[in-house]
Amino acid sequence: MTGKRKNMLTVVLMIISALFVAVGVLMRQNLPVLFKAVRICLECIGIG
Repeated sequence: MTGKRKNMLTVVLMIISALFVAVGVLMRQNLPVLFKAVRICLECIGIG
């Protein structure tokens, strides 16, 4: 892949990722995901 094409692919993927994050926040799915992530992290270190 050429440098310009690789950069364009990176930009497109970043835009798609930002759109998915925005849709998740608009659907109010960010807090359940955060709570699950915290619970998993606490279980990994043996606190939860």
